[in-house]
Amino acid sequence: MTSDVVVIGGGAAGMLCAATAAERGRNVILLEPNRMLGKKLRITGKGRCNVTNNCDVKTVLANIPGGGKFLYSALNRFSPADTMALFENLGVPLKTERGNRVFPESDCSRDIVDALIRYMDSTGVRVIQDSALKLRIEDGAVTGVFTRGGVIDCGAAVICTGGMSYPATGSTGAGYRFAREAGHTVCPCRPSLVPLESPDAYCAEMQGFSLKNVRLSAFEDDKLVYQELGEMMFTHFGVTGPLVLSASAHFRHMGERTYRLEIDLKPALDEEKLDARILRDFSGEKNREFKNSLGGLAGRTMIPVLVRLSGIDPETKVHSITREQRRELVHLFKHFPVRVSGTRPFEEAIITAGGVATGEVNPRTMESKLVHGLYFAGEVLDLDAYTGGFNLQIAWSTGYVAGCAV
Repeated sequence: MTSDVVVIGGGAAGMLCAATAAERGRNVILLEPNRMLGKKLRITGKGRCNVTNNCDVKTVLANIPGGGKFLYSALNRFSPADTMALFENLGVPLKTERGNRVFPESDCSRDIVDALIRYMDSTGVRVIQDSALKLRIEDGAVTGVFTRGGVIDCGAAVICTGGMSYPATGSTGAGYRFAREAGHTVCPCRPSLVPLESPDAYCAEMQGFSLKNVRLSAFEDDKLVYQELGEMMFTHFGVTGPLVLSASAHFRHMGERTYRLEIDLKPALDEEKLDARILRDFSGEKNREFKNSLGGLAGRTMIPVLVRLSGIDPETKVHSITREQRRELVHLFKHFPVRVSGTRPFEEAIITAGGVATGEVNPRTMESKLVHGLYFAGEVLDLDAYTGGFNLQIAWSTGYVAGCAV
């Protein structure tokens, strides 16, 4: 079998890359072992598919904590606006929600996948349900791809195999093996945009309790690395939710450095105003016991934990609480501590951090600097971003650029 281009992996980057290359007149084969294309894409955004973020290129780059500069060219060639225009033109109406997150109006990720499949059909991409086993590289150039069904002779191969997150969707890390065999450096991989584990027993005690409109601060060796307003939730293992997932993108040296979180439960009030609020609540019923006095300030599930961590005797009458004790209570509300012992596994991660070293890839074409005709796109590269549609935008931009260059 012969083709100009073999795209390995039928996810977001792979499908757009294949269609873009075929639209330019290239003979393209897309290899995907799953019966279903876009398997991971179908479950993103809880099945709604956060397609991109309705923002400018500068904002996208600001939401990529590592490797953003590498994407400058690709994002300028295929920006969030281009992504939105593509899907609108493919017959998928879009809408923008809080945080500029973009979703299909139908709230159905299948519409995005179906649109890409139609795009590939219309451009003549041949989809073959098979696994790539090995690249054939001769004299420093790609000349073929070995599959279970035999070898496909080609002049170019694009690795769009994803990372290691959600391995049940087919993201098994095979692309890293192909890259290493071609001589590429693969940066250590770790789960990112992932829930965090904590040794603090009170997290499990508050399992299922959600916090809204709080400010989360994340620290690496006591240095602030992330701070944002939003939502999170306590679980049996630690913490999760949008704020936690984004914070995890900064935890790049787990095991080597120490990480912790602080939650500002009352970000709208500074310490002085919060102290006045507590004093006002205490003045209302001076003979009330402390353990029953925080109903106006915290959720029922969290109150016993706050009481315990405050160090104030639960039976103390509020009129007996000293100014110093009150100051400690205010500090607890503004700096509620959660220690971090690790992340949840790849199975629970939205994306993989780490991957093919971008310094060995041409940012204008996504072609390997080591092997002619070898390209990379999507999560297989050492690129990762915060939640909000930014990681899918990386897939679209790199897939498009590779499709234009291949």
